[in-house]
Amino acid sequence: MGRSRKEDDIEKGTLIWQWVPGPVIVGAGPSGLAVAACLQENGVPCVILERSDCIASLWQQRTYERLKLHLPKQFCQLPLLDFPESFPKYPTKHQFISYLESYANHFSIEPRFRQAVSSADFDSATGFWRIRTGDSLYLSRWMIVATGENAEPNVPEIHGIERFRGPVLHTSVYKSGSEFQKQRVLVVGCGNSGMEVSLDLCRRNATPHMVVRNSVHILPREMFGISTFTIAMTLNKWLPLKIVDKFLLVVANFTLGNTDRIGLRRPKTGPIELKNATGKTPVLDVGALSYIKSGKIKVMEGVKEVTQNGAKFMNGQEKEFDSIILATGYKSNVPKWLEGSDFFTKDGMPKTPFPNGWKGENGMYVVGFTKRGLLGASSDAVKVARDISDQWTIINDRKSRSDSYTISV
Repeated sequence: MGRSRKEDDIEKGTLIWQWVPGPVIVGAGPSGLAVAACLQENGVPCVILERSDCIASLWQQRTYERLKLHLPKQFCQLPLLDFPESFPKYPTKHQFISYLESYANHFSIEPRFRQAVSSADFDSATGFWRIRTGDSLYLSRWMIVATGENAEPNVPEIHGIERFRGPVLHTSVYKSGSEFQKQRVLVVGCGNSGMEVSLDLCRRNATPHMVVRNSVHILPREMFGISTFTIAMTLNKWLPLKIVDKFLLVVANFTLGNTDRIGLRRPKTGPIELKNATGKTPVLDVGALSYIKSGKIKVMEGVKEVTQNGAKFMNGQEKEFDSIILATGYKSNVPKWLEGSDFFTKDGMPKTPFPNGWKGENGMYVVGFTKRGLLGASSDAVKVARDISDQWTIINDRKSRSDSYTISV
């Protein structure tokens, strides 16, 4: 349902109205930067709105120090500009941030910072998107949602957690295990973040207890000296998906052993098939598994409830802890600000699955919601820029012909 004329009239007196001839991009993370660069390459100007005070705020402000890219750099670089050759196969967090800053400089991308979008809707009467921030109202034919799958920390409801006397923090504010030396730490979550935080805690002389609520695929980061992801991508071009999954699991069981024996049950669905169907990424082991086998990282069943001094678990165990870290991932924030569109689910993900979830209705586009990381975001950025540039060319050709006719008359 559209806003009333009265509401819009009120806004005229309180907001700065800005007409944007090209698209408005919401979000200056890797997805926003990628589509901005592709648009520029096609001669289309754009405006990027970023709620934070820097590009890639998730990477700069919400990641732990030991973080590295889980995939080789060729699968993580953005369109039109490769990583420096001097970078290692798996760049560090700081190297990736420096690459993004160089990327923005190279394409002269200048986001408008501290412009958190409070609401956005399509005005069918005018045919324009209305994107509101704290002090401005932007009008454009096109809006590109590039806030991504990881816009907000996902904080689950755990019975009794408000009673816990120690600190409870999400991995978005975790920096280093040095703050937890000699502590007993409950880590809720066993994905890549949960594994890496537990590993970091171990190396900083803490005792992590990692909660494993569901089944999980753990694969070696490399097989035969080649990244597992590279092998999977290559084999998938020639072999059926189930055969590729069987191969990966045979090699994983040979190199890592039977993870079921240490409390890490594998799903019945293969790792790549599961990733494609649900977006659930397999854990790529970077050292945590050996600590689990040695007992330095304790694997725990699901939490039944949190107590003042610790937690009770589903198997009846009860333990005391000094701190709790929630390695429970992130979620989209699109439902909080996008109005009048049913393109997204209630969880803020496109209803249309990859590879066709990049284009919405009424000039709305989506980049960074593929559940396929930076590679998927880059693919969508190229498609979005190409589609908008085709429209841009048509509009400007019409305008040029109209101007020529006016002059001749």
